[in-house]
Amino acid sequence: MRMCTFTRALAVGALAVPVLIGCAGLASADEGLDANWGNGQFVANQNGAGLAGADSSVSADGIQHSDFWVWSDDSGVSGSFTGSGATWNNG
Repeated sequence: MRMCTFTRALAVGALAVPVLIGCAGLASADEGLDANWGNGQFVANQNGAGLAGADSSVSADGIQHSDFWVWSDDSGVSGSFTGSGATWNNG
């Protein structure tokens, strides 16, 4: 049972880092248009643990969208990630 707990914590932690880095990048934008949206959910109970999220942003440099989910239970860890975007130079 201890290995399941460790696996769940590792899976959730591995996905939390990119989300935090993305938020830091949005916070550091310093000029022009900036619009963003994000939504997420975390579940941990006797059946397993999971994390899901989606985010979109538009800035002077381009547009970006991503969504992901990860689930960990006694049978293992599974998940999915989709991302897309476009960048341009307005200079």
